[in-house]
Amino acid sequence: MPIGLVREFPKDKDAWRQADRLGLSVRINDSPLPGRIRFDFLAERYLRADFGADAVRPKSANTISHVEHIVRAYLAPRFGNEIAEDIKPLDIQRWFKLLHETGGLAWTTIAKMRGVMSRIYKVGILHERVAKNPVLHVETRSKTDYNAIVITPEQTLAILKSLPSPLHFTLVLTCAATALRASEMLALRWSDLLWEEGRIRISKRWANGEDGETKTESSNGFVPLHTVLARFLRAWRAVFPSPRLFSSPIICDRRQRKPACTSRTGRGLDFTTCVTA
Repeated sequence: MPIGLVREFPKDKDAWRQADRLGLSVRINDSPLPGRIRFDFLAERYLRADFGADAVRPKSANTISHVEHIVRAYLAPRFGNEIAEDIKPLDIQRWFKLLHETGGLAWTTIAKMRGVMSRIYKVGILHERVAKNPVLHVETRSKTDYNAIVITPEQTLAILKSLPSPLHFTLVLTCAATALRASEMLALRWSDLLWEEGRIRISKRWANGEDGETKTESSNGFVPLHTVLARFLRAWRAVFPSPRLFSSPIICDRRQRKPACTSRTGRGLDFTTCVTA
C-alpha cells in the first residue's frame, strides 16, 4: 500500500505520520494478523471495547474519565508509536520506576497504570490483535505511604466554629457525621432524609453533572441520621428550600475528592459530646 516516495519520507516516523493522515494505519491495524498493531491503536480499541456495548460490566463516568486520562496522558505518549508486541517488560518496568523517582507519582498510582496497561493487552488478546501480554512480567509496589489523619470531635467542633458560611458549615457537619463521599452528599435530596426513622438513604451519587449509581453496591443503603445533624439540617432547609440539600454551583465540581471523615469507630464521628445547641 504505497504512501509516497522515500525521498519524501526519509524516516520511518515521517512515513507513519503520513499513513495516519491518510487513514491507512487504521486499515492496516484492522488486519487479523497479530504483532503489527501499534500500542496507541490497541489502547483506543480497548477504550471502545471495554467501555462500549461489548463491556461485560458497566463503568461509572468517573472510572471512564480516570482510565482515559491514564491512557492518553501517560501510556499513549510513551508507547503509542511502538508496535504493541515489541514492547519489552523491562522497558515498562524501568519507565514505571522513572515515573516514581523523577515524576513524583506514588507507587499506588503506578500500580493502577500497570493494571490499565495489562487490561489493554488482555482485551487485545481477546479480540485477536496481539498474542501476548508483556505487562504480566512487570513488577510494581502497591504499598502506600499515605497516613490518615484522625480528627477528634473537639477538633471537628473547632473547624465548624471557624466556618462563617452556613453552606460550608452544613457540608462539613454532614460529612463528619455520616462519612459520605462528596459525590454522595451532592446527590442527596430532602426526600432521602427519613426523619422519623433516623437514617439517610444513599442510592446515587453526583458525577459529571448528573445523578448516577453509587460507586459500589455496598454504598447503596442507609447511614444513621444523628439527632444533632437532623436539627442543623432542618435549620438549613428553612433557609435553603431546594429539592437537593446542596445544589450550589460552587460545590458541584466534577473533580470531587473523597473527604477523609471516617472515625476510628466507623462511618462518621459521634457528635453527642461535641456539638451543643
